[in-house]
Amino acid sequence: MNYGFIKVAAASPNVTVANPDRNSDEIIKAVRTAADLGVKLLVTPELGVTGYTCSDLFLQKRLYESSMSALRKIMNETAPFDIVTIVGVPIKVGSELYNCAAVIYHGELLGVVPKRNLPNYAEFYERRHFTPASDELREIELFGKVVPFGSRIVFYSINMPEFSFGCEICEDLWVAEPPSASLAASGAMIICNLSASDETIGKATYRRSLVIGQSARLVSGYIYADAGIGESTTDMVFAGHNLIAENGALLSESKPFESIFGDSCPMTVSEIDVTRLDSERVRMNTYKSADECLKIGFDMPVVHTALTRKFEPMPFVPSDATERGERCETILTIQSVGLARRLTHAHANKAVIGISGGLDSCLALLVSVKAMDILKRPRTDVIAITMPCFGTTSRTRSNAEILCERLGVGFRCIDIKKAVNVHFEDIGHDETNHNVVYENAQARERTQILMDIANAENGMVIGTGDLSELALGWATYNGDHMSMYGVNASIPKTLVRHIVGYYADTSDDKDLSAVLWDILDTPVSPELLPADDAGDIAQKTEDLVGPYELHDFFLFYFIRYGFTPEKIEYLANYVFDGRYAPETIHKWLANFVRRFFIQQYKRSCLPDGPKVGSVTLSPRGDWRMPSDASFDIWKIN
Repeated sequence: MNYGFIKVAAASPNVTVANPDRNSDEIIKAVRTAADLGVKLLVTPELGVTGYTCSDLFLQKRLYESSMSALRKIMNETAPFDIVTIVGVPIKVGSELYNCAAVIYHGELLGVVPKRNLPNYAEFYERRHFTPASDELREIELFGKVVPFGSRIVFYSINMPEFSFGCEICEDLWVAEPPSASLAASGAMIICNLSASDETIGKATYRRSLVIGQSARLVSGYIYADAGIGESTTDMVFAGHNLIAENGALLSESKPFESIFGDSCPMTVSEIDVTRLDSERVRMNTYKSADECLKIGFDMPVVHTALTRKFEPMPFVPSDATERGERCETILTIQSVGLARRLTHAHANKAVIGISGGLDSCLALLVSVKAMDILKRPRTDVIAITMPCFGTTSRTRSNAEILCERLGVGFRCIDIKKAVNVHFEDIGHDETNHNVVYENAQARERTQILMDIANAENGMVIGTGDLSELALGWATYNGDHMSMYGVNASIPKTLVRHIVGYYADTSDDKDLSAVLWDILDTPVSPELLPADDAGDIAQKTEDLVGPYELHDFFLFYFIRYGFTPEKIEYLANYVFDGRYAPETIHKWLANFVRRFFIQQYKRSCLPDGPKVGSVTLSPRGDWRMPSDASFDIWKIN
């Protein structure tokens, strides 16, 4: 299966100015190289058949005739390859000469796209030689065949309609209203830019930002092929700065002046996920479609695409340390400001929180403390309550106490074993039967205590459950599932770990940092079953539901982009190769899908909580789903 990935490339073949025959050989060589790599869409630079810097030679009949012969040779020589190639060439229509992109597939011209915006300032004087394209769509005759000609053409694969693209040329990107806007509105998922952008101080940074920004605005892929080797250096120098972007993310980039000397053809390759782009456009009801462009189909077989692009194993967590720290600080601020506002609005005297010595309650406590600091209220207005029972270990109990001491919050310890045993006696449950009743009775007893103390203190119960647990339904209904404000509700487990780690790294209190790191080293567990003979945690969550790094990966692509389970499994095997066996990934993905659907009823009645990212499961905001929806069509075999 293809899963929507199209392998694309931007190449900068070696140019000999005013020698189309030699240039065609270099372009053909690039096509062969790209085809060997599995590329299906290759973009080459502006006027690459002649060289961009021919100047008044463009007005010479001999150069034009040679460029037409070279274009015909490119078409003939690349016919055997299953690849769409876009080359830059001057095309004469009547008495007017146009700077064009010729779109070639299996030896045929699918269409010709002329440049709309011709720069005639500073070092550029294109209007001296070329005519700017108009809005008019027409047909021209080339090599004995009628060919569509115009700047408003969208090309698409008949077998995969999401694989669709349009062309703009260099300056077209730099203007206030680029042609790519109407191309994307008319269905183009990829924009191909044939460019000859000379290099000046700071221009590479600006060029990169333009490409990335335009791909984000259009929710598209963007392939930028820049002129490089061989262009005239009379007044300008070209660096072959090729870029491939997708919806605001840079997928691949050549370094300016990379391989500027030598026989090699710099080629930047990546895979654009056109079905992801399509899904994102469908999700955004502000993305307006139009029917302004001619649609031209081509019959390309759908094939499997081997991936080379990078996917983060933890999509919620930035890989860059600086960016990660900034994100952690921002999230802490969002959580604490949200809580501070809610405490103020409710006129709550206290923030009441159950503290277990585990990761989630630790983060919720840090947020509560920060909220009190924002409100300039004493930290003792946070009442942290630890409630040991049958599965509580000395390690987590000790960590809870030390954490509360170092943060300076109010602290209470209420042993609930006696109360739970009385409850078992009341309902006739055998306390040696460690079933779901045994586990959930403890969670509900803790919630009851928190709620009652909050009432007594005119306080508010702060929820600790995180996004990953909500996705899996790993919470006791009307137990830890319930609170008066859930500060962690949109933060996945992998990110919870990094926020707590960030707090530990930036704290001036060495003892606080030490206990935070020990909490991070403690296995994730609800501690609802008795400890083992050594007094250690026996009930480890990830042994029961699967590794959270896998579940967070599944969750991100399932919710954020609507990927099918099969596509998620394909990506997970690619990303986690060598870390998890394919059968392990398959097992936990099947478990994720099953639990996600059957546990929706818990998410349908969640308490309020702040949204911090693009993936959240609030029933009032980003995720609305019937609690009894079937998951049959999402099952994986």
